[in-house]
Amino acid sequence: MKNKKALTLAVDMYGCPNRCLHCWLSHMPNRAMEPNADEWIADLFKPYFDEIEFFSWLREPDFCPDYRGRWERDKMLSANAVPPRFELASFWRIVRDPEYAGFLKEVGVNCVQLTFFGMEATTDRYVGRKGAFSELLKATEILLDHDISPRWQTFINEENKDELPALLQLSKDLELAKRCEAFGGVFRFFVHPGSCDGENRKLYPIRIIKEHIPEELIPYFLNYDELYPEKQWYEMWKDDTSHVVPHNSEGIVLYVTNNYDLFFNFTHMRPEWRIGNLKTDLIDELIRRVVEEDIPALREARSITLGELVRRYADPFSEKAFEEEDLRMYLLNTHLERMEE
Repeated sequence: MKNKKALTLAVDMYGCPNRCLHCWLSHMPNRAMEPNADEWIADLFKPYFDEIEFFSWLREPDFCPDYRGRWERDKMLSANAVPPRFELASFWRIVRDPEYAGFLKEVGVNCVQLTFFGMEATTDRYVGRKGAFSELLKATEILLDHDISPRWQTFINEENKDELPALLQLSKDLELAKRCEAFGGVFRFFVHPGSCDGENRKLYPIRIIKEHIPEELIPYFLNYDELYPEKQWYEMWKDDTSHVVPHNSEGIVLYVTNNYDLFFNFTHMRPEWRIGNLKTDLIDELIRRVVEEDIPALREARSITLGELVRRYADPFSEKAFEEEDLRMYLLNTHLERMEE
């Protein structure tokens, strides 16, 4: 019997042009997969799931020359579903391909998220490419020319906090809200600290302190009222007997790396979270692990309480600001990493 849950497959077919310091997936090698890898992967899962959404990317969307043909192929490889278009697109391609923004509009994309880390030097360094900041501004103009609203996402920490008000002011100087309203769109500027998975774990030492957030950014801060210092979470959780166990309550989302390793979309893609490999493991066994959520990281998560995680790894004096789920996952991943050492 096929699984009743819908499956989403996101496959790293082509890689990513960026090396962002905040990447929650973790940095991976860039290489194009074999041309027939997509069909082979989709066919592996079709006997087990009635509904499958197939995506040929898990990092930079549309990062291939024939993105039109690729979109049609993704739809063809899906089963009883059409993979949705998100507010994600390749700003690398927007500024290099004059037809790409038009394609986005054709497939129903009305808003595209662009990620900044401050002004020019800081954004270039965090994205990992010189010129990234100017490309983001150029992409903003191209999107507006195609009646697509840009959405400026910004990550804040102690290093860049004083630059973000200038970025907010730049969005006002460019009259982005007014220009979006002209075609019925909506411009959004929002700030958040990001998770603490993947590359972003390395930024823990400069994680934002809530009292240091510039006042003018607070109206644009995502879930500001749910942000508390680590020491406060410590006090609330130090005797908590529950467990931090991510779970697919509805659909299942799986990531496939370009070397065919398989992961859930719960957190970063480190060995302890690896489900297996599509080339070397039997598909029946991989499906069992997926459905039963039976992998080393989740088995360990079920064996240690939140209180234990907090007492071992949280800093009872830290002012660093976290939302609840981000700190929970940070503590669990710290435990898993210490076990590997």
